[in-house]
Amino acid sequence: MKFFAVLAISCIALASAELQCEHKQPNVPKEWIDMGKSCVKKVRDQVTEELKASMQYMAMGAHFARDSVNRPGFAKLFFDAATEERNHAIEFISYLLMRGELTSDVSNLIKRNLVPKKVSWASGVEALRDALKLEASVTKKIRSIIKTCEEDPAFNDYHLVDYLASDFLTEQYKGQRDLAGKSSTLDKMMDKHGVLGEFLFDKQLL
Repeated sequence: MKFFAVLAISCIALASAELQCEHKQPNVPKEWIDMGKSCVKKVRDQVTEELKASMQYMAMGAHFARDSVNRPGFAKLFFDAATEERNHAIEFISYLLMRGELTSDVSNLIKRNLVPKKVSWASGVEALRDALKLEASVTKKIRSIIKTCEEDPAFNDYHLVDYLASDFLTEQYKGQRDLAGKSSTLDKMMDKHGVLGEFLFDKQLL
């Protein structure tokens, strides 16, 4: 047994001696990297916007999950929205990776100003209205990316434009319509039934 232990240690030592802490920079052709600089900046900035939206939804979910508020339906709705926005941020990062645009300045990709602007809401209606405003803001920023990437003088990035217009904007518009409908329904329920209307609506969300 001692022999095999010594042999194993010797093999590890030999292997370690061949290891290097640095390797040469690979000579990879750059012709395939063709995104315009202004377009890249917009996409990088959107990662932060999606994470900011995620943190705001986290604050909304946490508010309605408090025992003094106790609206589990609203809490689930907003926690799910937070996950969705975080996944959007990952999708933007993945897209930049696919296009070869995350080879440097990765540490600057996520900004630190992610603190939610608001942490409490008087009612579910107020929270739904704020959520709709938040989604409208995100949609506007995505449309801004499309405009920049389409009009970039160096390169009309029709692939990214199509990707954002077909996938992201469709999801945004559907989400906005859903929030508008929920806000309208809850507003009418509370008008006739007060907090009981909110209680029943919260159960429906579950």
